[in-house]
This record gives sequence, C-alpha cells and structure tokens, in this order.
Amino acid sequence: MNYIVIGLGNFGLALAKKLTKLGNEVIGVDSSMTKVESVKEKISHAICLDATDEYTMGGLPYKDTDVVIIAIGEDTGANIMATAIVKKLHPHRIISRAIDPLHATILEAMDIHTIVHPEEETAEKWAKKLSLRGLVESFELSGKYSIVEIRLPLNFIGKSPEEIEFRAKYNLVLVTVMKITAEKSIFGKVKRVNEVQGVVNSETPFGKGDILVLYGDNADIKTFIRESNATE
Repeated sequence: MNYIVIGLGNFGLALAKKLTKLGNEVIGVDSSMTKVESVKEKISHAICLDATDEYTMGGLPYKDTDVVIIAIGEDTGANIMATAIVKKLHPHRIISRAIDPLHATILEAMDIHTIVHPEEETAEKWAKKLSLRGLVESFELSGKYSIVEIRLPLNFIGKSPEEIEFRAKYNLVLVTVMKITAEKSIFGKVKRVNEVQGVVNSETPFGKGDILVLYGDNADIKTFIRESNATE
C-alpha cells in the first residue's frame, strides 16, 4: 500500500520506518530539512515542504496514495491546517494525530476518519493496523499470541460461525462480535460506535459491517486476514 506521513517527529518517523519495513511505499514529509536528510535512507521517499502551504502540498501524489497520516505533534495549529488542506486535496482515508482532548474534538468536528493518540498507542501498533487490510485493533498478549478486531470479510456476510469453522479451518477462536451503531456527537455529527454483542451464537449469520474479535497465534491471524481478503 502507499502512504504519506506528514510530520517526521518521534511518532511520525517511527510509523514511517515501520510501514516501510513492512513492505509499504511511504513518502515522509517535514518542514525540517535536517529531519528529511536524516530519514531519506530509511524510508521510501522523504520530502521537505511546509504542510501548512496548500500550493506546495498540492504537489504530493494523492491519486496514488491509499492513506494520508498527519503526524504533526509539536504545533496544534499546524496540525489542524495540514489536516484541512489534506482533507480538501485527498478526501479519502485520512488519519490525524490528536495532541490533547480539545484537539481531538476539533478533528472530530472536521469529520476526520481516524484520530490517533500516540501517548496511548505506539507507532508499531499503528503500522501493523495499517499494513494488514481489515485489521481494526490489535492487542498483543505475548510475542506469539494476540486478540484482534477484524472487519468481516465480504465473503463471510450471511454465513454463521458454524459454517466458517474458525477453529477447524483457521486455528482461531472467535471471542465475540461487534456491530457498528450510529451515535451523534456534541456537534450533531453522526459517528460510528462499536457495540459488543456478547457470547456468540454459532448459528447466527454475520451481517455487513460486523467486526470479529479473534484470538490466536499471530501467524494464523495474518494468514486468515490475507486469505479471507484475497477471496473478496
């Protein structure tokens, strides 16, 4: 996949490097030439430009980019301006870093797809999320086992857990299922909230938009994600 990471501070740099290591094409952007020079050998591409300047930002290859990540963390104003510019130029998947709760509220009001809180989530965790298509959340229990939240593959819609046979076919345990419900924010905007369904009925068919909560070996989880998405 192709990513643009804007802001090469500690979080942005770590994320860009990890995404590159996982085999993705990454363009790193920062206004500091020193940062750009120090990272150009570690990621796919590094560009020095002012992310608050719409004209220079317009030169980035948005059409060939899957996700744009605004990782600016030192300056709330610059982060918001860069986010607004990217939203205008690349109205697809945008991820923006929130510096504090008020900043997160502003980004939410801007209808940003995903808001990151680096103080709570590591760059490595986000790199894994972004690289594995369909992965919503990951909780590593050890170096080998994890609990993950995965968007239901399209070919599983209408099928029951009994039909899919998670344990027999994929060596995974289905812990529970979450369904997306609509909820209004304080600004009146509708946001999506995941609602846990409790103990899974093996005969109840899955619906579009369901999120599977699975437990298992990390290798089996990766295999399941790649194989189930490949059949869509």
